[in-house]
Amino acid sequence: MKVSQILKNSSATQVSFEILPPLKGNNIEVIYSALDSLMIFKPNYINVTYHREEVVYRQHPSGLLEKKVVHKRPGTIGISAALKFKYGVVVVPHIICGGFTAEETEEALVELNYIGVRNVLAIRGDADKTTNMFMPENGGHKYAVDLVKQIAGLNQGIYLDEDLQEKTATNFCIGVAGYPEKHNEAPNFASDLDVLKQKIDAGAEYIVTQMFYDNKHYFNFADRCIKAGISVPIVAGIKPVSVMNHLNIIPKTFNVEIPGQLERLVRNSKSNEEVRNAGIDWATKQSEELIKAKVPAIHYYTMGKPDNIVKICSNVGF
Repeated sequence: MKVSQILKNSSATQVSFEILPPLKGNNIEVIYSALDSLMIFKPNYINVTYHREEVVYRQHPSGLLEKKVVHKRPGTIGISAALKFKYGVVVVPHIICGGFTAEETEEALVELNYIGVRNVLAIRGDADKTTNMFMPENGGHKYAVDLVKQIAGLNQGIYLDEDLQEKTATNFCIGVAGYPEKHNEAPNFASDLDVLKQKIDAGAEYIVTQMFYDNKHYFNFADRCIKAGISVPIVAGIKPVSVMNHLNIIPKTFNVEIPGQLERLVRNSKSNEEVRNAGIDWATKQSEELIKAKVPAIHYYTMGKPDNIVKICSNVGF
């Protein structure tokens, strides 16, 4: 089933989770052990992130540095297939611009189509950590809207190789990211919203928001979208604070505000367990308010450690 249909056909707030592929060297049991505790909530779909390559430098005994390109979290397509068939759940693999050519993107989409995956989340992806600037691959996409256009084109049977015979159209439901507090690279809210509208006009069918810690940002964002002519479902993304350092990392990395009350709760915590509990309580209250407002769905970013998400979902009755 398509995620857009799930969101539009239900009057109750739905629940979904996002997982990370395990670090190279681990096996899929890491994913299963994390998901087993979450599946009791009968999520409507599971997102599987994709991660671009990373550049590392290794020093030889001679003192020379060797530059190597590595993929530390491979396996998104394989994991998506495994989850689809093990749990019988709708899976949503991420498709990213960074690190991939258009041809490689098409190959990934063809493989997903082969295994019956019908939903993808199209995002630009992170900048190169060595430069903090996003640079597309030669022959790759610079913007998520171009990725959306490629996927929408495949849905019309448009492949990169124009000489293909008997081309079969795919049937992907495309989701995209939205930023209630604007993308950290956008010059202003209006510009960011214009980019989002372009992605919807190109064929995206729903939006998943970046994390936020004050629900007013979600509601204001939803209002702005309506005024801009965006009428697709908007899924609320929630990531509970779980360590003290989140107070520094999250605002800086994601352009996300930490409300003063939450900051005080975290700073007054005497242990990591108290910080985690404060994050659970805060996210529970957020979720309750969002459910009361009948948002289409809440999407929890698990980061591979589901125990706090399990408590939040239990607290709100999912």
